[in-house]
Amino acid sequence: MPFFLFIVGVAIALALKRIPKTSYAVKKIILRTIKLLFWGIILQGGYSQAPDTLAYGVDMKKIRWFGILQRIALVYCVVALIETFTTKLRPTVIKPGPVTIFTAYKWQWIGGFVAFLVYMITTFSLYVPDWSFVKHYDDGSTKKYLVKCGMRGHLGPACNAVGYVDRQVWGINHLYNQPVWSRLKACTLSSPSTGPLRKGAPSWCRAPFEPEGLLSSISAILSGTIGIHYGHILIHFKGHAERLKQWVSMGLVLMIIAIILHFTDAIPINKQLYSFSYVCFTAGAAGLVFSGFYLLIDVWGYRTPFLFLEWIGMNAMLVFVMAAQGIFAGFVNGWYYETQDKTLVYWILEHVFNNVWHSERLGTLLYVIFAEITFWAVVSGILHKLGIYWKL
Repeated sequence: MPFFLFIVGVAIALALKRIPKTSYAVKKIILRTIKLLFWGIILQGGYSQAPDTLAYGVDMKKIRWFGILQRIALVYCVVALIETFTTKLRPTVIKPGPVTIFTAYKWQWIGGFVAFLVYMITTFSLYVPDWSFVKHYDDGSTKKYLVKCGMRGHLGPACNAVGYVDRQVWGINHLYNQPVWSRLKACTLSSPSTGPLRKGAPSWCRAPFEPEGLLSSISAILSGTIGIHYGHILIHFKGHAERLKQWVSMGLVLMIIAIILHFTDAIPINKQLYSFSYVCFTAGAAGLVFSGFYLLIDVWGYRTPFLFLEWIGMNAMLVFVMAAQGIFAGFVNGWYYETQDKTLVYWILEHVFNNVWHSERLGTLLYVIFAEITFWAVVSGILHKLGIYWKL
């Protein structure tokens, strides 16, 4: 997710390099945002349970309103609108200097800083009271649990402001009901894997939590802001050495900031809360990876070995829907023999990967590499040759 938000920022800078008509650009941005929100609710709202089961349909009292595509939509909309409305303020030529690229696009950084302030102030100043939830079990029984809080600035699983904001805005029944908190050592002896809850596990181990929530998505705007900065460097600096110097230095600085914040316990790296240290670490890592690919492909000319990534990127929406969301695997699972666990997908996973390597974890990893990534790379390559793309 953070790497994708980073590259969304880079793409925005390139796509909006020239804006003939602001109103038309704004219309396209709003329309694309709506499309992303729509597909996010359809794919992750609970309507489809693919590929695990063949059931579909969702109780509107429990529909999940926020998810991966909704976060991308928010980040894209904010970053792209700032870029569009400041088009007349952007320079055509950047003067030499270590900070001129930052001052030339100060409004983009001001937007990112505002998002940072909103997140930090809310996270550390919002009072989180005690809260409760009702757990529905498979046998039809229900049980009410109480989570004791009454504090501010807590960054743990139970009493953080990120979860509190989502419970107040969306309602606790509309949050993701399988949070990774349940894989913590405090919850299960199988940690870091999923397993039965240990005896006396805290009540919050069973509670819903939205990993792509509203407040954490506001923090994610900074990931897009950093990405668009890399795009601005690509536009204004023509030499390979200068581009790499700017990119690598910023990537290293961001990662150093993240490591200092984490190991001093000032702001630990936390994916679920999308903490500032997490933003810095992932954006810095994305910047370094981006620089590495640029060096290999654009500078040294090793494009052919990485064509499969280019093909997947050209049909990213198709791959996300069909592979990441399991729609294609769910379709294949619809053709089963005798029972629903006897399908081509399950047979390949069990007999070609798990049984051969005598390891479910290794078999699953190899299945993802060969039956998912390689398969969809080939499909994307064929679609590219045919000129077929799924665009929003």
